[in-house]
Amino acid sequence: VRLGLNPEMNALATLFITAVTIGVIVVNRMMIARERRRMADLKAAFAMA
Repeated sequence: VRLGLNPEMNALATLFITAVTIGVIVVNRMMIARERRRMADLKAAFAMA
């Protein structure tokens, strides 16, 4: 008796997890860059005032 999923499902799950992980990393990097840019803009605005 075989237990567990078939290899195709395991491969599909692995690809799905990989895609989600890459997506999370990309969005995280974009958010960090946006926050850095916002802080730089605030710093520049206060420097001019």
